[in-house]
Amino acid sequence: MATTSLKLSDELKQRAIAAAEQQGMSPHAFMVSAIEQAASAAELRRGFVNDALAAREEMLRSGEGYDASDVRAYFQARLAGDDPQLPQPKKWRP
Repeated sequence: MATTSLKLSDELKQRAIAAAEQQGMSPHAFMVSAIEQAASAAELRRGFVNDALAAREEMLRSGEGYDASDVRAYFQARLAGDDPQLPQPKKWRP
C-alpha cells in the first residue's frame, strides 16, 4: 500500500477530525473514505459523459431521437407505479 501526504489547512484538518469523530472513524479512515467517494463520483461522471456523447453521435448518425415530452411522461408514469411502454425514437431531421 502506498503512502501519500496531504497538506491541509488547519481549518480543513479540524473539520475532517470533527467529522471523523462524529462518524466514529479515525481521521485517516475518514480521509481515505472521502477520497474513495470522490474518485468513484468522478468515474461515474466520466461514464455518464461518455454515454451522453455516444448517444449524441448515434442521434446525429441516425437522425432519430426521443421527444422530451414522451420521456417525461414515461418517467412520470413509472414514478406513479405504472408500467408504461418505452418511448419510441422519432425522426428529427428529413
